[in-house]
Amino acid sequence: MDLKTSLGISASGLRAQSLRMRVIAENLANQDSVADTPGGDPYRRRVASFKAEVDRSSGGMGVKVKAIENDKSDFTKVYQPGHPAADKDGYVLKPNVNGLIETADMKAAQRSYEANLNAIEAAKSLTMRTIDLLK
Repeated sequence: MDLKTSLGISASGLRAQSLRMRVIAENLANQDSVADTPGGDPYRRRVASFKAEVDRSSGGMGVKVKAIENDKSDFTKVYQPGHPAADKDGYVLKPNVNGLIETADMKAAQRSYEANLNAIEAAKSLTMRTIDLLK
């Protein structure tokens, strides 16, 4: 595998994990958002999914965003009869975002991002050693 291919693979991984972290950050920012209207739906958690893709120019595999989809899990009902978003029975729907799950996903995305950075650094180091040997 040549340098361009290995850097392209790692760069696609960096882009994918960066997008994943942005989606997770959006989920965390909206974990307490409720509907604007009584009985309305609150913020719905989003999840990024990826797929492997062949880079036709280099022949290497990379990662591409497949979709950013809404999580179909149920909302949580909380009894708050005085809340402006409460339905006729006094329940407010809360987002289906769990801060612990989002934090764990963020940590996994961070580790994957760091692994791709380390791969780029290793390719750079090997290239520099090769250049030093040729001197």
